[in-house]
Amino acid sequence: MAERYSSFEAGGRRWLWQRITAAFLVVVLAFHFFLLHFVNHADEVTFAMSQARMEELTYFSLMILFLLTATFHGVNGVYNALINQGLTGTRKTAVKLVLVVASAVVIVQGVRTALAWAGGVPL
Repeated sequence: MAERYSSFEAGGRRWLWQRITAAFLVVVLAFHFFLLHFVNHADEVTFAMSQARMEELTYFSLMILFLLTATFHGVNGVYNALINQGLTGTRKTAVKLVLVVASAVVIVQGVRTALAWAGGVPL
C-alpha cells in the first residue's frame, strides 16, 4: 500500500509544527532531567523547591506552554498517523472529535493540576 501524507507532506504547515513541537519538547525534557538528576536530588527539599518555583508566574507559564505543546504534538501525530493508514469519511470525523474532546480534558486537568500545585496562581 502506498503511503499517503495528508497534511503531513514535507513542507506543509502541520509537518513544520510537528517538528517544532518535537524539538521544543526534547529541549524542555532534557533541561528538566538535567536539573533533576545532575543538579538536584529527588528528595523533600527538591520537592519544596519545585513547589516554590511553581508559584512563580514565569515557571507556571512554561509548564502550561509545555502542556499545550505536548498535547498538540501527540494529538496531531496520532491523527495524521490514522489518516496515513487510510482513515476517511465519518470515521475520520469521529476520530477528530474524540481527539479534540480528549485534548480539552487533558488541558483542563493539566491546568487545574498546575493551579493546585502553584497554590492558585491566576492565569
